[in-house]
Amino acid sequence: MIEKLKILMIDDHPMIIEGYQNTLLFTKKENQELEIDIANNCDEAIMYMDQAVEKNSPYNVLFVDISIPPSKDGIMSSGEDLAEYARKVLPKAKIIILTMFNESFRIHNIIKTIDPEGFLIKSDLTSSELASAFQAVIYNPPFYSGTVNNHIRKSIVSDIVIDDKNRKILHLLSQGVKTKNLASHLDISLSAVEKRKRQLRDIFDVQDGQDETLLNEARKKGFV
Repeated sequence: MIEKLKILMIDDHPMIIEGYQNTLLFTKKENQELEIDIANNCDEAIMYMDQAVEKNSPYNVLFVDISIPPSKDGIMSSGEDLAEYARKVLPKAKIIILTMFNESFRIHNIIKTIDPEGFLIKSDLTSSELASAFQAVIYNPPFYSGTVNNHIRKSIVSDIVIDDKNRKILHLLSQGVKTKNLASHLDISLSAVEKRKRQLRDIFDVQDGQDETLLNEARKKGFV
């Protein structure tokens, strides 16, 4: 029996999309028939999703690149926003996230907000892994690439519990944001930022008060 699978690929690099397409078409099962649409930015992706809902012809699988040109109205600024939108309008669609980002904070944030059925880091990606991920996501999700699994494993085996705000502080510090500017990024007061940084130094047993020492210890535990 033929299994028809409708796929939306969202990426702004035509060569990468072509590679994904060719891999899936070359490695699909004999009974699978693939219909693939391509979106190069947020506006095109939303258009395809909305059309699929209107026609009652939903997508089975979405490949979503995190770094994607924003929508013209500025409401959608990344693949994360698109994936969250897809969760609302296409609740049965399986979402495969593809990204160059491999920082712990981004990975945890994407898992928490989107909980994708597939999560691939582009630097890990081979055509055989893409093919495996596609089949696994359809029949037996989730499928996470090696880098994603390593980050998850590190944070699970660590007995340190860090909430989202503290995780974001570590992430912003690692990006070079100064302490005095953290408050505006996090929508909390500077004194609250200082208190949280003290907590983090206690958690990671940092004695010298240096941000770099804190970041080094957080990296060892897989939090940055």
